[in-house]
Amino acid sequence: MYINRFFTFCITALLLSGCATTTPDTDMDWFDEYGTLTTGNPIQMQYGRLSDAYGTDATDQDATHHMAVMLPLSGPNATVGKTIRTSVEAAILQSAPDNLSVAFYDTANGDISSVIENALANNPDIIVGPVFANNARILRESKPENIPVLSFTSDATAVGNGVMTMALMPTNSVELIVREMKSDGANKFIIMAPDTSSGRLMAGTAKSAAEQNNLTISGIFYYNEKDSDSIKNATISASMHNARTLAHTRAREVLSDILTNERLTAIEKSNLTYQLEKLSKSDTVGTVPYDAILFLGSGDDTKTLASFLRYYNVGARDAKFYGTTMWDGSNIASDFTMSGAKFATMPDINENFSALYEQISGAQPNRLATFGYDATNMAIGMIYSDKSNAAHLLNPSGYMGTDGLFRMNPTGTSERALRIVELDGSGAVREVKPAATNFIVPIYNIEQRHISPADAMELETDGIDPDDYIRLPERLQNKYRSKTIGAHTNVTPTIQKSALIAILPEDDSDVIEPAEYTPIKLESVKRSYIDEYEIYED
Repeated sequence: MYINRFFTFCITALLLSGCATTTPDTDMDWFDEYGTLTTGNPIQMQYGRLSDAYGTDATDQDATHHMAVMLPLSGPNATVGKTIRTSVEAAILQSAPDNLSVAFYDTANGDISSVIENALANNPDIIVGPVFANNARILRESKPENIPVLSFTSDATAVGNGVMTMALMPTNSVELIVREMKSDGANKFIIMAPDTSSGRLMAGTAKSAAEQNNLTISGIFYYNEKDSDSIKNATISASMHNARTLAHTRAREVLSDILTNERLTAIEKSNLTYQLEKLSKSDTVGTVPYDAILFLGSGDDTKTLASFLRYYNVGARDAKFYGTTMWDGSNIASDFTMSGAKFATMPDINENFSALYEQISGAQPNRLATFGYDATNMAIGMIYSDKSNAAHLLNPSGYMGTDGLFRMNPTGTSERALRIVELDGSGAVREVKPAATNFIVPIYNIEQRHISPADAMELETDGIDPDDYIRLPERLQNKYRSKTIGAHTNVTPTIQKSALIAILPEDDSDVIEPAEYTPIKLESVKRSYIDEYEIYED
């Protein structure tokens, strides 16, 4: 009975969508009222009925109102569209008055301009959707400015002029996690990001956030998503692997040559031999010029990046790992080698909505479902509010929805309160900073529309001087002085042949016959080992 009622309502709504209303005035400025509104506690969305907080207009209960919903309901992105549609229908069934007609339009069915023309033909009070940036841009240019749109694009260049987005803006999580890095005491960090327009934009946000928090960016490295070779090359550069390995080889050569060719005291021989043995237990010398790494890609790409970094001797002891909401939806939390990493994420989905969505669809809701549900409730609230459309949708106090606190800006972008969590390696996360519960104190300072994409940036460092990692007798220091090895060398490090190391006799009565030193060929490293383990040495 519940499901029958659900679909009967939807069919009725589609039939009612043929009714026309008076064309509203198109002269509107979405910034007009925004500066006059005060910020207080957010409006708690009360699902299942119109909340009194909406300021319901009792005189408007008889007029027919129209809501257009534009989603990809067919084609390769049909799953996305149907996910949102389920939540839209759930909100309509719970909250919509009888005089609201709702029509769904398939943005994948033919030319998008024709779809938009059909949607606008019924003079909708509001449009929910579309999902993708290109569709939102076309709609923005086609519609009267006074018709509000609650889209689902995260592209700031596609919104404005009444087109708003329910999606999480990439800048939010980047700004918040950089602030957390500062709180943790980080001084310098590098950025590892996918080589996409979104990745470069997020890196640009990180640069702005670093300036605000007096942090230094030591390098920016891009890679191709899901491309292990590209990821490997990025980590080689970020870890200074070539320079640190060449410096390690040079340091061993110096110690070997001195032990073989110089007359030494027993204490000198013992000290140099100890240093050589210690160097033999590693492949590199020197530290990286940063103490934190910000990963701006997905959780899966981050796991691969972190594995290669550990392989090239950059682990949790050298730099702490940080991420963004891009880690959501991955199994990165179950990787115990990522234990201690932090990232910004959205609050847990409201349990009541999760239960409702699962009852209807048989599946747990994702973030697109929650966005669709909140967008529909906001749209219904706006239609029946005694406030202007701008005053309702752009309330600076925001709303407390299924994903926590959020609000819209007159530019069309959104702000969502996020929390900081820490991975414990067991598959669970530990909340270290809860999400904000109001906007009385501004949460974000960076506007995505003012951000420029960031270019790649090589490591800022003076390089590696092998002499800094060995202690030679003072009388031999000038004789065995080494050159600094640049951090950006492209020379592939190889082990040079050197004299075999032996403990020399206490005097020169015995003749030393040096033998050739031949390095042992290392076995190939299995990827599974790289992914799952990091070896620590006391």
